[in-house]
Amino acid sequence: MPSEKNVRASRTTRGQGRPRWGALSVAAVVALGAGLLAAPPGHAADDPVEVVVDGNDVRADNVNGLTYKGLGVLSCNSTSNLLMDYKAEHPERYWQFIRTMFGGSHPLINHVKVEMGSDTNTSTGADPATMRTRDELADASRSPGFQLAADAKTVNPGLKVSVLRWEMPQWVQTEWNKGTGTDEMYRWYKETLLDVYQKYGYMVDYVNPDKNETGTPDVSFIKWYKNAVASDTEFSDARYGIPEGRRDEVARAYHSIKIVASDENQSKKIGPALLTDTELFGMVDAVGYHYNTDDRLDGAADSATYQPYTKLATGRTPNGQDKEVWYSEGTGSFGVTDYRVNNNEGPGGASTGIGGVQSALDVANRLVKGYANSKRTHYIFQPAIGSFYEGAQYSHKELVSARDPWSGYLHYDAAIYVMQQFTQFAKTGWENDTNTAGIWRTVPEASHSGVSGTENLDGSNGAPSYMTLADPAKKDFSTVVVNDSDQAKTYRIKAENLRLGSDPTMEVWETRAADAGQRYDANFKHLVDEIRPDGDGYYAYTVKPRSITTLTTLDASADDATARRLPASGERTVLDTDASGGRADTRDRYLYADDFAYDEEGKVRVGKTYQPYLASRGDQPRYMVDQTGAWEVGDDGKLYQYMDPSMKDTAAWNKNTPNTTVGDFRWENYTASVDVSFPDAGGGLAALGVRQQKGMAISDAAYNVRIGADGAWTFHEYGTVVAQGKVAAADHYRLAVEAKGARVTAFVDGEAVATYDDPTPERAGRVKLGSDFHRTGFDNLKVETVDGYAPYGTEQLDNMDKSVRYEGSWSRKASLGDAMDWYRTTSTSTAAGASFTVPFRGTGVDVIGGNDGSAVLDVYVDGHLVARNAKSVAADKRLATYALRGLRDGRHEARFVLKSGKLVVDALQTASGAVSGAVDTSAIREALTDVGTPERGAYTAASWAVYAYDRDAARAAVAGRKGLDAVGVAQIADRLRAAYGQLEPAGE
Repeated sequence: MPSEKNVRASRTTRGQGRPRWGALSVAAVVALGAGLLAAPPGHAADDPVEVVVDGNDVRADNVNGLTYKGLGVLSCNSTSNLLMDYKAEHPERYWQFIRTMFGGSHPLINHVKVEMGSDTNTSTGADPATMRTRDELADASRSPGFQLAADAKTVNPGLKVSVLRWEMPQWVQTEWNKGTGTDEMYRWYKETLLDVYQKYGYMVDYVNPDKNETGTPDVSFIKWYKNAVASDTEFSDARYGIPEGRRDEVARAYHSIKIVASDENQSKKIGPALLTDTELFGMVDAVGYHYNTDDRLDGAADSATYQPYTKLATGRTPNGQDKEVWYSEGTGSFGVTDYRVNNNEGPGGASTGIGGVQSALDVANRLVKGYANSKRTHYIFQPAIGSFYEGAQYSHKELVSARDPWSGYLHYDAAIYVMQQFTQFAKTGWENDTNTAGIWRTVPEASHSGVSGTENLDGSNGAPSYMTLADPAKKDFSTVVVNDSDQAKTYRIKAENLRLGSDPTMEVWETRAADAGQRYDANFKHLVDEIRPDGDGYYAYTVKPRSITTLTTLDASADDATARRLPASGERTVLDTDASGGRADTRDRYLYADDFAYDEEGKVRVGKTYQPYLASRGDQPRYMVDQTGAWEVGDDGKLYQYMDPSMKDTAAWNKNTPNTTVGDFRWENYTASVDVSFPDAGGGLAALGVRQQKGMAISDAAYNVRIGADGAWTFHEYGTVVAQGKVAAADHYRLAVEAKGARVTAFVDGEAVATYDDPTPERAGRVKLGSDFHRTGFDNLKVETVDGYAPYGTEQLDNMDKSVRYEGSWSRKASLGDAMDWYRTTSTSTAAGASFTVPFRGTGVDVIGGNDGSAVLDVYVDGHLVARNAKSVAADKRLATYALRGLRDGRHEARFVLKSGKLVVDALQTASGAVSGAVDTSAIREALTDVGTPERGAYTAASWAVYAYDRDAARAAVAGRKGLDAVGVAQIADRLRAAYGQLEPAGE
């Protein structure tokens, strides 16, 4: 690789007469693949990086490969499901979200990619199939992605929509497996796309007919599909529902569908295929692959396997035409940036700020390196929007979290500001047919990335990483610089052959973490400087560590939208409704209820129209996220799981029997009940589970009861049978599970059939419904409080929340975290004396995290030692390793000191004092009797102080304490007995 100085010298002597791409030498193309200003491996951290932005390198005639299309979102596998509930429950918040993500003159998102559902789980959940049988009319309204695109188009008419498949409905799969399923595949696609057009008024722009993440692109089918679309003249079939007067219009739109291929994961075979197959090249409009920033580099420099994607984008092709190249699936930042900044993964235990592996700056580097190394001008997030319940596979890797539609809570991550450093300082999108839209071009010669890695990138080496975008009219440009290292980096940028006008001032916009004493968002996307070129024509600026900086000749500060803050998250209140399930009510015994009729619901806005509630969402039930199966409200107002043996999943990635999840992860002590029925003469099984925190099967509900039409039932702790039996056979039953503290009871038709006392209980979680592969009915779902027990936790704090204070030696990890850890962060210590302190409001707090049970703790409340040498318990992720309960309801500060062992802190959940019904305090009275009346003078002051505190707490509880529940009663009694047993005689 030539040095930076030598490359620059060779460039500046070429003058104005630059040859077109088609005439470039192979050597030039190879150099462009890495960026002509590539820094050598030995580039010192303190050497300035010189960048020349030459107007002659701004290729206005390259309308596909070098136009900067910006960002896209993939809607698939339940990731968008709860958005439909946000729309219905909090329309003002939903439409604000649409404007924030898709609207404005510089949209953040320009593309919605929809993965066609098949009622099977290929990642985090199941999206519904638009056609479950060959003869069923297509219903695109079942898929939230198509409706999301319709809504986004109201604020961004130029938004693109694409579709692809991963798996397929069984009726297609059966024929496809025989090698004769092309007609079935085509029918599924065509009828779905025509239904989208009929319901939402737009034709999908791109289709990938091949399988998502294939390792062997099906070139023959891609060609067959393209020919079928181009030659199809049948639009009069009554199944399509197209009025006669609109058929020509629909035909024109349908024939304009473009082809994208092949969404491979790492293998990158389609690029060489396009360069060697003239017919395929003429049929495919865009190419893309996943989770890798780099081009192929095998073979000779002039071969089709050496930098094929760079050649496609830059027009170094047999006919000189350029193609779109996409980073067609990539992650968002992992976790929540507000929490990540409190890690200590940097040198010497420092924070990496908004940077580090899998951070917002990591994703920014993926955009830069993906362009610099393989000329990809479009990045599609999987997902940008996390609108499914936490605990499913791949949780916590999005830009927006939208998981509590009942509260309207939406968290806009600071990673959005990082992404806006690209999108708000250029005109992004797709160029029009006349090349007059003014979409900005990427400039290969003024773009480079030397950070390490190809997926999870590490910018700590301090190597240059920058990308330049320019107005095709050569009037303005923006250079985006990412510095994910702990050292400052100086950039010197020179503009040549550009028409910048009489005022060449450059604005400098920056995003990084807050400095000490600042608001958390003080340094998010803000104007930090205005600079002018020096005598040699260079703009010089030193980019701060762990930051992203955009240096732009635009007068962006004149646009109020550029500095606009993201909407506030709002309060994340617990799901607690009245008997209708549609209105918040904390005064009755209902936490939630659903009769699946939704008579009380009004019409819902869809795109530019208003539709009845159920019709607007393809009859999908409220608040439910499907993990497997076809869950839909029938004409009789009952919820059915429709996937039967004829539709049975055969190709899902995550194979499970049908199940769906509803509710709040903070629900603790409650009774869930539901009517179940078996309309399928072939059989059936129904399941009800409680306290689900993670996983995607019915067995991931901590306690679940299952019953068949023959009356045989089983009661499970997760997947293990703890009781079984049989009741009289019937075509319907009412199932219930009551979970209070460690005791869980299963009911069939109101009769208790089994009780289980769990020695290490899962204390909180959602409700699950399940079935086997038969049509199964569900109705009258109720979730009700239990007298004498707190129904839910009120607040959860992440271990890296700024309010949690740590002392001593802790490893506070954010990079490469597990999706089953909340927000992918943990704080871990094995150092005796290490401690953490958490402020909270309530009657107690749970320490949640995957632990081996070796940790021994001293526990302080409001400065008083209340438990000495308290033992933790072995706990899986998202379970409590230590629970502190029974405090007076109010504000407290708890301090946990590690005496020995290992402690992993993932999250801290506070207990509510909203307890109804009588609370039995006999266990405390018995403990007071057992400990008697020891004399204070007989024991050491330290041990007596613990005993006296716990004794006084016990007496106060017996006298009556607001917010006390049965779990707190048991803990107060246990702490008193433990403190009595640890009294140390004076003088020993």
